[in-house]
Amino acid sequence: MLLLAAPAQAQDGATAAPSAAPTGTDAGGSGIAYDRVWERFTHWYASETNPLVRDVRFSGRYQLDYAVLDASQGSLWQWNVRRLRLGPKIALAHGITLHGEIELNPQEADPLYVRFTDLYVQWKQGPQVTLTVGKHGVPFTVDGSTSSKELLAIDRSNLANNLWFPQEYIPGVSLSGARDGWQYWAGLFSSGAGTREFGHFDGGRFAIGSLGYDVADRLGIREALIRGSYVYQQPDIANTFTRQLEHVASLNVLLEATRWGARVDLSRGAGYLGQSDVWGTMLMPFVNVTAQLQFVGRHTFLRSSDANGVRLATYENGIVAGLGDRYREWYLGANYFFYGHKLKLQAGLQHAAMDDRADDGGQYAGTSFVSGLRVSW
Repeated sequence: MLLLAAPAQAQDGATAAPSAAPTGTDAGGSGIAYDRVWERFTHWYASETNPLVRDVRFSGRYQLDYAVLDASQGSLWQWNVRRLRLGPKIALAHGITLHGEIELNPQEADPLYVRFTDLYVQWKQGPQVTLTVGKHGVPFTVDGSTSSKELLAIDRSNLANNLWFPQEYIPGVSLSGARDGWQYWAGLFSSGAGTREFGHFDGGRFAIGSLGYDVADRLGIREALIRGSYVYQQPDIANTFTRQLEHVASLNVLLEATRWGARVDLSRGAGYLGQSDVWGTMLMPFVNVTAQLQFVGRHTFLRSSDANGVRLATYENGIVAGLGDRYREWYLGANYFFYGHKLKLQAGLQHAAMDDRADDGGQYAGTSFVSGLRVSW
């Protein structure tokens, strides 16, 4: 039913970080051509006189990866449909929006339907107040606050994989807004047993608060945001929407000038039910070489207090499934933007290593190359 009507929310569901990409539309008429194609494909209905439905758009993303890994513990190569999501975004009168989006798995096709990502009602009164009720994204950490449509590296850092909640779309209520350089985001969500829809609401809950201030005007650059986030979660064995972290604190810095920028993340989590306390840092500088070409670097470090407190990243986990206690990653990538983040090619070369002092299957050292096509609408 939702597919017949027609988007995506800012952050894979949460509050997206401002885009650090070149526009990718400086090639004169080609930018206009992209505008026309995207508008025709995505904008299904608009009316200034309809008393109920004002606008209907079709939104989603298609992301295809090619990954090659060579590690001391084995090797891996694969084509992977990383994400395919689509659905409607319907703007109603009085600032109300209905948003539903599903994730599909055409690569394996059993099941084809993976889950609902977004399924919410939103009420917006200007930039200062946005109230969202339903299943939507929860933004904290740098990469956890950035839509997968707008990631600068080809995938999120392993800091986000360990300290954020990678299920990402969780049922709850949130309030957000911005004024005079200040940005806030607060919410209350269910942590209970996750399902492909809303879950069972049979576990604990978690609350999140985030506050940031952008001093870009003082520095004379596009963005200079300093943001702090805190999450408290009720420990419960039934919690599967989330990581087993009772407390998470994250301090982020986002800098962007015309030609350069950087993302900095310092996060720490206190575990429960066997999950060790863990902390990590992430530094991601980038350079815009031309209007289309961008180079990105990244260094990630993670450490757990006890053995077996750190997970490997997505493709690394396909070689070594065990846990470790200290993780280091170096990444160098390039992005080519045909139409900003809506149509781009990404590639990244990464070397990562994980120590496993328990010596029970978490040791890893390897190099990977991942390239991919990213299309969003």
